[in-house]
Amino acid sequence: MNWIIILSFLFFTGLVAVISYMKTKKENLDTHDGYFLGGRSLTAWVIAGSLMLTNLSTEQLIGLNAEGYEFNMSSMGWEVGSAIALVIVAFFFLPRYLKGGITTIPDFLEKRYDPGVKQFVTILFLFGYIFNLLPPILYSGAVALSGMFNVPEMLGVSPTAALWITVWVIGCIGSLYAIFGGLKAVAVSDTINGIGLLIGGLLIPILGLMVLGGGSPFAGFTTIMENTPEKLNAVGSSSDPVPFGTMFTGMLLVNLFYWGMAQHIMQRAIAAKNLKEGQKGLIIAAFLKLLGPVFLVLPGIIAFNLLGDNLNAMDAYPALVNHILPTWMVGLFAAILFGAVLSSFNSVLNSSVTLFVLNIYKPYFKPKAKDDVLIRHGKVFGLFLALFAMSVAPLIAMVPQGFFQYLQMVNGFYNVPILTIIVVGYLTTKVPAVAAKVGLVFFISTYGFTQLVWDGGLHFLHILAILFVVTVTIMLIIGSLYPRDKEFVLEEQAKVDMTPWRIVYPMGAVATGTMILVYLIFSVAGIAS
Repeated sequence: MNWIIILSFLFFTGLVAVISYMKTKKENLDTHDGYFLGGRSLTAWVIAGSLMLTNLSTEQLIGLNAEGYEFNMSSMGWEVGSAIALVIVAFFFLPRYLKGGITTIPDFLEKRYDPGVKQFVTILFLFGYIFNLLPPILYSGAVALSGMFNVPEMLGVSPTAALWITVWVIGCIGSLYAIFGGLKAVAVSDTINGIGLLIGGLLIPILGLMVLGGGSPFAGFTTIMENTPEKLNAVGSSSDPVPFGTMFTGMLLVNLFYWGMAQHIMQRAIAAKNLKEGQKGLIIAAFLKLLGPVFLVLPGIIAFNLLGDNLNAMDAYPALVNHILPTWMVGLFAAILFGAVLSSFNSVLNSSVTLFVLNIYKPYFKPKAKDDVLIRHGKVFGLFLALFAMSVAPLIAMVPQGFFQYLQMVNGFYNVPILTIIVVGYLTTKVPAVAAKVGLVFFISTYGFTQLVWDGGLHFLHILAILFVVTVTIMLIIGSLYPRDKEFVLEEQAKVDMTPWRIVYPMGAVATGTMILVYLIFSVAGIAS
């Protein structure tokens, strides 16, 4: 193992830790707003940076580039389509969240429906986070870093032992941020790592194109257009991972849930110091997502042209990184990937603790507990979750290769069902709690039947869209037959200044127009090929 790689890795990782500590050492972590919401003090760039790093992970970097290597640019739909979702959240959802003064997304559901709906959704969130996010995040990160550092050879252990060691190192460090530093430490470290990831992530395709083009990135891109123009096709067919039609059905709904309702994502925007900073942070994130295809899909296509078609698709991105980066930069980039893994892990861990303590532990076990007691027990629960995730993550290596596609399908059991009842909750005033409960049970059970029993050949994103429409219709019918006794009114309980960003609508329109332009550019390339 080259010590230059190790030293550069330790330098950047240590720098992030020191800066995060200096920025948060004076924070008040004894109140639930201070611990769970960073004292409601996050500014636009911190929100945007934290959103980006929470979203990005090694699974995404390696997985989407693998699809670029094996297929084409159609998978960029997940990235580009996120921009419109973020704009909608800035326009519609965030003002309502802040007006209601909520800490967790299920808080609104209690006010709009009843405590039963809130608990139902809290359990759905925790199910997804504990079983479907925390272990896979650790596993994918450990696989990438173990391979990049060649941990088995460095430590003289078997690949299995190296996996266990790497998982526990990532998990322990991530736990320190999430459990003992609260949301502010998570958000600050996210922002620093976000800068590194943006620079490093964009550097990989630039250097890759330069190597491919004999020193010129433009010549490299010309080589791709001449040799593999079909790879630039953004109009996915039915045989591609992201068929074009899903952009207008389930993908939009999944993106809306992810950016507007997933607790570990929206917790950043809810923690904004005011509505203006929250909206600004979301719009900045929308523009940053438009860069996603450049470092999340294009490097896979570069690897195909530069390294040939005989690689395992999942190895394409690490192989490209090791091929084009100077030795000293491999360590820096590994540190950036390490930061991305930490960000995803500690963000989900922090949000899981928030949901458990405020929505389950306090109301059912300690309704009169003070903030310091809740935070102390929250740290214990967070430690338990971290230990569970670190113990389970290495076992994923024993699961068949289709596991990650399975994970995406499993997300459908809770993401769009929750989106459905929140949308109906905000857009109607008389739909009762029983409609939300019936809607959740119908959606989840029907979706489960289509994925586990019935195979109709329909993409799961299309099924989610169909069930969204059907469930909304069922809820509206129940609402017309058995309306609430009293119409719901969203009460003003804002804890921050609610003055909106003056140019939020023009900037949202620019972000949306840019999204369409980016997609059109690659769509034209696809049609031409």
